[in-house]
Amino acid sequence: MKRVALILSASLTMFAQPSLAQEQPDKLRPVAEQIGAGGRPAGAPWSRSPVYARNGMAATAHPLATQIALDVLKAGGNAVDAAIAANAALGLMEPTGNGIGGDLFAIIYDPKTGKLHGLNGSGRSPKGQTLKQLKAKLGDAKSLPPLGALPVTIPGTVDAWFTMHARFGSKPMADLLAPTIRYAREGHPVAPVIAEYYRRALRNFEANSAKFDFTNARATWFANGASPKAGEVFRNPDLANTLERIGQNGRDEFYRGQSARVMVDYLKRQGSAYTLEDFAAHRSDWFEPVCVAYRKGYELCELPPNTQGFAALQMANILKNVDLAQWERGSAQVLHYITEAKRLAYADVAKFYADPGFAPFPMDLLSDEYGKKRFALIDPNRASPEFAPGEPKPEPKLEGPGDTTYMTVVDKDGLMVSLIQSNYRGMGSGLTPDGLGFMFQDRGELYSLDPKHANAYAPGKRPFQTIIPAFVKKDGQPYMTLGLMGGGMQPQGHVQVLINLVDYGMNLQEAGDAARLNHEGGREPTEPASGPTIDPLGTLYVEPGIPAETVAALKAMGHKVEVVKDGAMFGGYQAIARDPKTGVLTGATEMRKDGQAQGY
Repeated sequence: MKRVALILSASLTMFAQPSLAQEQPDKLRPVAEQIGAGGRPAGAPWSRSPVYARNGMAATAHPLATQIALDVLKAGGNAVDAAIAANAALGLMEPTGNGIGGDLFAIIYDPKTGKLHGLNGSGRSPKGQTLKQLKAKLGDAKSLPPLGALPVTIPGTVDAWFTMHARFGSKPMADLLAPTIRYAREGHPVAPVIAEYYRRALRNFEANSAKFDFTNARATWFANGASPKAGEVFRNPDLANTLERIGQNGRDEFYRGQSARVMVDYLKRQGSAYTLEDFAAHRSDWFEPVCVAYRKGYELCELPPNTQGFAALQMANILKNVDLAQWERGSAQVLHYITEAKRLAYADVAKFYADPGFAPFPMDLLSDEYGKKRFALIDPNRASPEFAPGEPKPEPKLEGPGDTTYMTVVDKDGLMVSLIQSNYRGMGSGLTPDGLGFMFQDRGELYSLDPKHANAYAPGKRPFQTIIPAFVKKDGQPYMTLGLMGGGMQPQGHVQVLINLVDYGMNLQEAGDAARLNHEGGREPTEPASGPTIDPLGTLYVEPGIPAETVAALKAMGHKVEVVKDGAMFGGYQAIARDPKTGVLTGATEMRKDGQAQGY
């Protein structure tokens, strides 16, 4: 394997006890930041070992959610049962990233049929509100806001749970929700990274509290005027009651019953156009994932629009036209090609990606021929000032970090679940319906207000979606679940992990721990369909593990480059690989989050 020039700066926390870390962060943090990582007897010095097991495995953004998934597997449940139970727990324990007020997408491999199934559990706009009526509510605003009632779309998660469960589940839903209900009533200790996202969310909400009704959200998560701290025991009895009713009464409780009536009444008071009929009509949809060959027998599989999953496929189709392995992974050449491929793919995202019920996707964008044509536009020595969308036969800001959770579960029989769930930006819209214990998503922020745009707002339409689960095949066989949460980081993150695995021979954990890039800017799916692009070149953000000489070389090539230390904008990774011959499972989790990969 080639030497990988990615020495990651890692901090070693040396706190004797949690209370000391909470009481004296200013004293301890500078010391911790001065101390680098220790040595390792095997593998990359900046990573740690992947997890191996045979009987079942889960990887989530919270250790307690991972343990819940394993408990379900050990009790005889399958991977779908375990995924639902863990996702419910994450909505309680990581509400900064997801919850039952948001949407869900999944890719599920069924070993009984040998087929991949894709689930779109995203919500739609009010059927009784036109674009003209929405614009009247927005006044002079040129885009939808991230807060308040207008960016709210119907939460799709609960229906997605029941849709998955109806096809694959084996344990009663009440049993799957019971662990989260117990934790919601009895409390759980808040994890460190989640505590930091709570802090950022409160800061944003308070700075904009005049624009939306913050009363219920403040009472649920910030009752003492401060955000929950790491190690603090947090309870959410309202959410416990909501989940208990769902477990007892089924999905109709959320879309037709008491919870639905509370949600609609609350939203109407906030100026929303949603009705009970809108909620009752909601449904999830099954789709077939699409796969493209990368190299060495690997195929990347993603879900179609309204997600941005196909952007990862477009990037893979472009990058397979150059042998990246001829350069070191941390070199300017490799980062340049990844960045330019991302910019080319996102030019098409901005123009073509939308709800396929309103704007069919031009599948020619995924052909090898089109990938070669787009690759030919890359100058190997310079950053192109601007890339336009392609011409196949037939724009708020996407690139924000988003607030999302990705998780994956694989069981002993080879049932594999790749699941992503989100409230979108900043913990969601800020709106929490009376007594229900969750926040509505603000996913509708991503509609375009240009009636000519494929992603234009329309009644009963799903907005463009950033959240994407992924799946990888190897030599035609199911191989790996994969996800990397975080707004516009996701497709480029999927591709970077694939490159690390395939081109540079990293193991599953190293592939996620290695320093990443995140390009932001370029064309957006919320911008007008025609006219100038706000930020055609964009900014290339890199982590400190990217060598200084690489940063200098990228700047000389014309890229605008910034080094970012805290890791938040570079996403959150989980993955599980399954050896098709032995059934051995390999798991990896994200060092930039609080999570855990574990098996048995």
